[in-house]
Amino acid sequence: MLRIYDVVIENIGEMRPVMEQVARHDADLARQMRRAFSSVALNLAEGAGVRGGSRKVRYETALGSMQEVMACVDLARAMGYVGAIEPGAVERMRRVVGTLVKLARR
Repeated sequence: MLRIYDVVIENIGEMRPVMEQVARHDADLARQMRRAFSSVALNLAEGAGVRGGSRKVRYETALGSMQEVMACVDLARAMGYVGAIEPGAVERMRRVVGTLVKLARR
């Protein structure tokens, strides 16, 4: 399994309180964020277990989902549902995006 998978799982855990806070204001946005986070982890795991073009597609899907998570966070902040997000969590999300960009280009 890729090391970035563990970062994603850690990131989901640390963002859980944020998702719960969002859910108090907007259940749909929180649901979207949970689904997108799940998609990142599941597509990373699936991509690690396949070869060829399927691998690239899984990593591209994981990348799109991670970007969706970040957009959900931006929306939640803009709507006033949450305050500032812990900088380490944001940095880990950016790290995941960067790794997925590299993986999708292979």
